[in-house]
Amino acid sequence: MNTTVARLTARGLFGRRRVLILLAVPVLLLVISVIARNSTLDKLELAHSILGNLALGTLVPITGLIVGTGVIATEIEDGSIVYLLAKPLPRWQIVTTKLAVAIGATWLLAALPTYVAGLIVYGTADNLALGYALGTVVAGTAYSALFLLLGVVTRHAVIAGLAYALIWESLIGNYVEGARTLSVQQWGLSVTQAIAADGTVTAPVGLTTAVWLLIVAAVGATALASVKLSGLTLNGEE
Repeated sequence: MNTTVARLTARGLFGRRRVLILLAVPVLLLVISVIARNSTLDKLELAHSILGNLALGTLVPITGLIVGTGVIATEIEDGSIVYLLAKPLPRWQIVTTKLAVAIGATWLLAALPTYVAGLIVYGTADNLALGYALGTVVAGTAYSALFLLLGVVTRHAVIAGLAYALIWESLIGNYVEGARTLSVQQWGLSVTQAIAADGTVTAPVGLTTAVWLLIVAAVGATALASVKLSGLTLNGEE
């Protein structure tokens, strides 16, 4: 990891306008959690709706998309990446450093608010808040790697990422049984099930399968992004 690249990446990522967008969903999650805390609805179902549907199903992919593409796509688009590529740095080190920043930001902006929301809505009972928080940690890691790869391979990374998150993850991955095995959201839910008390969370993908798929997705996307970035010339053309 290169500290200079990390510092510059973080500075660019947390620009004033992007920070407002990044903070919008976690703040909304916490506001909804505070309001729902006094609801007369079943607490477990309410927790699943807020932590599963809103946090794991919406907050994490949106944050991963903005952060994952934001750490590199903007630089490629405006051509400023050439200054970084001109430095005597291995391309894989550039990618892994930017990915580390993206993962850290995703944990801060998605996993931490998810844990706090869980404590507000359900407390520490059944390890539910912790389970969903760790589910968002692993899902956020995979999303960050996948969306960083999109930021390298296409100039329409945000559109492609939204299509993936909305169509595959939210629609197909939730309602088509066979497709759930290839859903990052469902992989995160498997980790949640493993942490939470028995019977409180149901995941359609086994934990071992989910863990291996998370590793393959994250490592594979990082490796492919490194190879793709190595193919960029200093004038920004492939």
